[in-house]
Amino acid sequence: MSVRLYSVLGNSQRLDGGAMFGNVPKAMWSQWLPADAENRVSLACRALYAASLAGKRVLFETGIGAFFEPRLRERYGVLEERHVLLDSLGAIGVGHEDIDVVVLSHLHFDHAGGLLAPWQEGAPARLLFPNARFVVGAEHWQRATNPHPRDRASFIPELLPLLRESGRLELVEGAHCQTLGESVRFHYSQGHTPGLMLSEIVAARGGMLFCADLIPGMAWIHVPVSMGYDRFPEQLIEEKRTLLDDLRARGVRLFFTHDPDFACASIAQDAKGRYHGADAIAQLNGLELTA
Repeated sequence: MSVRLYSVLGNSQRLDGGAMFGNVPKAMWSQWLPADAENRVSLACRALYAASLAGKRVLFETGIGAFFEPRLRERYGVLEERHVLLDSLGAIGVGHEDIDVVVLSHLHFDHAGGLLAPWQEGAPARLLFPNARFVVGAEHWQRATNPHPRDRASFIPELLPLLRESGRLELVEGAHCQTLGESVRFHYSQGHTPGLMLSEIVAARGGMLFCADLIPGMAWIHVPVSMGYDRFPEQLIEEKRTLLDDLRARGVRLFFTHDPDFACASIAQDAKGRYHGADAIAQLNGLELTA
């Protein structure tokens, strides 16, 4: 049985380059992603659509969406006013009403904001994807309901009650969830946010890992690179190293949510054992994986 994968772009952002690259000097990171006059770098908010995964239409994340009011949209560098993800899904013949499952690595607004309808003055927040089950890690759900002051602003207060009241929320604690069975294997990371859930689409030969904020893009494959947004950079680096060792041995590719240029890549090592991306693909248009 085969699964077809599509990369679908959501709203794009420009964020501070120093925050995105942690302790990497600007002289180095600006060669990877050039900065504008305000020191911001361009970032994608890319989702992964899987057709016929466990017999379901599955969307991995929803990007930042268009839920911000204009003042906050400007503050967080969101470039488009419309809900770009809905347009991107429409371009491959899929409406948000068609999605059976939405899998969320975590609930920071740049990964889950696309669950909400576009902002309208005076209108309450409204949940999209009316027929989907929402799969979220149980540990991260606890963080989202009781955030630390350091990351409280990263969550959308209106979103959690909407998910809970939908009756379609599934909290996951182990390597698999009830809705998708063994077709998706979950890995967990603590360095960026508690209970970050990384989804591996399992295939007979290789597979695909939705990297979320453990590895936001090609530049972050290099093990020492982390973000200023990470809560425990040293822990994240060790988690990344361990996971890359495992994934490379099994031929699993990486899917990037924030890389402005590439949707996925294979994992390679140079003569000194340093990890980097190889065979990068800008866009997936029905890439076939055999389960």
